[in-house]
Amino acid sequence: MIIPAIDLIDGQVVRLYQGDYQQQTTFDLSPLAQLQSYQNQGAKLLHIVDLTGAKDPQKRQITLIGELVAGLQTDIQVGGGIRSEAQVKELLDIGVKRVVIGSLAVKDPQLVKSWFKKYGSDAICLALDVNIDINGNKIVAVSGWQSGGGKSLESLVADFKQVGLKNALVTDISRDGTLQGANTDLYQELASLYPEILWQASGGIATLDDVQAVKDSQANGIIIGKALLIENFTVKEAIACWPNA
Repeated sequence: MIIPAIDLIDGQVVRLYQGDYQQQTTFDLSPLAQLQSYQNQGAKLLHIVDLTGAKDPQKRQITLIGELVAGLQTDIQVGGGIRSEAQVKELLDIGVKRVVIGSLAVKDPQLVKSWFKKYGSDAICLALDVNIDINGNKIVAVSGWQSGGGKSLESLVADFKQVGLKNALVTDISRDGTLQGANTDLYQELASLYPEILWQASGGIATLDDVQAVKDSQANGIIIGKALLIENFTVKEAIACWPNA
């Protein structure tokens, strides 16, 4: 599945390079118009990252996200700055299909597991952003990639499988925003080890060949942000490579 994405800072569409807030590109685009374009080209799921909220959960862009949900018919998943059950419920109540949880799954797994039990596994997507060291260890980063979490991807997956983990978004941080292609070996490994989980690939997509490579890796979906914003290809062209179910 092709999953177009936009990142938002203070209401503006932006992209960061490898999660660095000091390396920000701002696009002169309406968030709603951009997402409506993706929807009209056939996207069945849209991905929104509240980067303002990720940096400061007290400044989450919930009003804007509500306006975006109201202006779209397509399912939406949202991440960034979610730290409490009240915030999860708030997003689900305004019509968000799925809430993306990152750092908190590392910092307070018991709390996040309680949300799986209460809201169901389809309402929560884990965002596992990994730094891969020279020995191939996949260490999950936290706090908008501003610090290391010290836990391996495999240990987190094993923990959350106990509560029915179904959706997981995995980003190789070294690829994000670089347009250098996705880490297809990573997704192939994950799809093989955990076929019951729907893996969303993220980071590095630049060309339709990259899209095809991720499809071939057996990932279930692919998050595409920058390549669409800079018009390397369109959502419609990407879907032609990987028809949405």
